[in-house]
Amino acid sequence: MEVNKDFLGKLFEQAVENPRLRQNFDLRTSADDNSQRMLNALLPGTVVPIHRHEDTTETVVCLCGKLDEVIYEEVVTYEKNASEALPMAIDAQDVTRKVEYREVQRIHLCPAEAKYGCQIPKGAWHTVEVIEPSVIFEAKDGCAKRNVEC
Repeated sequence: MEVNKDFLGKLFEQAVENPRLRQNFDLRTSADDNSQRMLNALLPGTVVPIHRHEDTTETVVCLCGKLDEVIYEEVVTYEKNASEALPMAIDAQDVTRKVEYREVQRIHLCPAEAKYGCQIPKGAWHTVEVIEPSVIFEAKDGCAKRNVEC
């Protein structure tokens, strides 16, 4: 298998047809391979939810295009629910846990600008914002599911 302009062009064609505006290509060669190695064609407008990988770092290398890897910290707050009753103590059921994410780092990737890749630390909340059609190589340990983005 050769990763060249034609191969990436076909991957982009599939991404255009995909409602998620992205298409991955699994590079693992065996069902026994528990790592993740894939190419991911990403188009502007694709939505990658903020997520994290608790047990592994993630390596991202941009082959073409322009995008930002965005790293977040989780901010948890607790709010007391409004209630007509005025109990002396607050029951756990009277509290709402609110989770938000605060951007802490933005890593711009663009091979034309000599900004090729990054390492996302284990457990870091992150997403990607695609600026122009891009293909990235992603690798991480321990993703046992085949044909699924972990």
